[in-house]
Amino acid sequence: MTNLLRSVQKWWRKVYEAVINNQITAVDANKEWLANRQHFLWQRLHLWLWLASICLLTFTLRNVYDIFFPLKELDKLPDTLRIHGLFINLAMLLSLVVYFALRQTKFGHRHPGILLLGSSWSLSLASQLFATLKGFALPDTLGWSLLFFSQATLIPVCWQLHLISQVGVLTYYFGVNTVLGLKTPVPEYPEIYNVTFLLYVFWLCAICDIGVYLYDRLQRSEFYARKELESAYHKLEVTEAKYRSIFENAVEGIFQSSADGRYITANPALARIYGYSFPEEVTANFTDIEHQLYVDPQRRAEFVRLIEQHGKVSEFESQIYRRDGSIVWISEKAYAVRDEQGKLLYYEGLIEDITQRKQAEEALRVFFHAVSHDLRNPALGILMVLRNLLKDEGMGNESSQSQISVARAVLERMVQSSDRQLNLINSLMEAHVSEVQGVVLQRQPLQLHTVVTDAIADLEPILAENQATLTNLVTADLPMVNGDSTQLWRVFSNLIVNAVKHNPPELLLTINATLKGDKIYCTVSDNGVGISQKQSERLFDLYFRSGNNRNSVSLGLGLYLCKRIINAHGGEIGVNSTLTAGATFWFTLPICTNTN
Repeated sequence: MTNLLRSVQKWWRKVYEAVINNQITAVDANKEWLANRQHFLWQRLHLWLWLASICLLTFTLRNVYDIFFPLKELDKLPDTLRIHGLFINLAMLLSLVVYFALRQTKFGHRHPGILLLGSSWSLSLASQLFATLKGFALPDTLGWSLLFFSQATLIPVCWQLHLISQVGVLTYYFGVNTVLGLKTPVPEYPEIYNVTFLLYVFWLCAICDIGVYLYDRLQRSEFYARKELESAYHKLEVTEAKYRSIFENAVEGIFQSSADGRYITANPALARIYGYSFPEEVTANFTDIEHQLYVDPQRRAEFVRLIEQHGKVSEFESQIYRRDGSIVWISEKAYAVRDEQGKLLYYEGLIEDITQRKQAEEALRVFFHAVSHDLRNPALGILMVLRNLLKDEGMGNESSQSQISVARAVLERMVQSSDRQLNLINSLMEAHVSEVQGVVLQRQPLQLHTVVTDAIADLEPILAENQATLTNLVTADLPMVNGDSTQLWRVFSNLIVNAVKHNPPELLLTINATLKGDKIYCTVSDNGVGISQKQSERLFDLYFRSGNNRNSVSLGLGLYLCKRIINAHGGEIGVNSTLTAGATFWFTLPICTNTN
């Protein structure tokens, strides 16, 4: 239940962090979009102010020309407008100059939308205010058309600003003129509006606003698409850099080779294995892997055959030539890369230099041969002779008895000494096997209390001889562990025997095991003389011997083997102790997650 709650908690934390991160990312992206749109509006405002100024200047020149050379097209305008039109245009030009200056200030940078509304109303309301003061309404359809269309074309963002600009002018025209009861100066159309005028104004504003909305939406979509593309490129660059780092800094050699025996790619580790300084030298120099690389050229053919048969090769060991002509051992793991039609493109894989391992294995074989023939066999022979002598004496063989010149107790001590010597030799051989090849486990689900019970039963003679009292607190309700019963039996046996050997008689021992998370925490405690901090730090080292062993000859292999066995099970081992306060050896074992 505890593990389930922890799993749910971890899952919820991941989901919560993912949601928060996505929200933060979305908020940041929206802020960036608004900032970009603000900057775009500020830039385009400059262009629009210039265009509006030039447009007003052309109409101002028209009014100046009309003063000296009257234009018939302006005959229908009220005399007031013809006379004062030049001043109205000059006033609007002056207002645009003011907005040019405001645009360069901090206020203009922060609030370009306010400048857009202000400059727009300066142009659209100037003639309306003048007409109101003169007592008539002025439906300036030409000015509105130029204003609204120019804004929509040059500043196609934030349609709300365009709508506010339009509503402000039209509200003034229809509201103020209606309240004051003003009429237009055109005798044929004195009313301030008619159906055609209303339709024109409505569609003029609608077309401008819809156009701005669609462009703004398109620009927003393009912005987010570009950001996603940038994010994708960034992730790709990060991933590429990560895998490039792995490729460049890998300990194993990484390669791609063609079917005709050339290296397509190689990393620095492969170059070092082959004796080159740079990967480019590998791809340039190896054009015939079969004959240039392998000591036995047939290994390349075997390499290809195994990949064709199984799709890959693993631990494919061969001798190869290095650049300087020396011979080393390599192990290859590779597979075939094919296209969609199944055509072979290249071989890809890893190469490891196993020369030192091969040398260690050879040295181990020599070591085993020397230990077995020079130490183990003589010790075993002596032990057999001593046991036969004891057997003959027990049977009462007079001829044998007459030939024995030592007491039976001496023979028994010689047998015990030979047993210890043989056990030391076997432990020595096993320690070196585990050092080179690792501890081999025969795993299966098992109950830990059964292992402990068996170990205690086998050690009862030793416990009785040393008057030691052992308390077993390991219960049968613990979860099962996935382990090797023989190897774990050895761990408990070694720890118990180790405690008995290194402490005075009448020792009190306690064995316990409790569940902690997904592991079982095991302890073997005693009330003996304890171990110093300095000794504790090296207690599990190979060949380390403590100084308080009272009655045994030891090479310091027992605790070392215990550590190797526990580590092979995926656990940890250690000791908690101080001098005169006893010692507690502890280790952990992962519980069995699948008992089927």
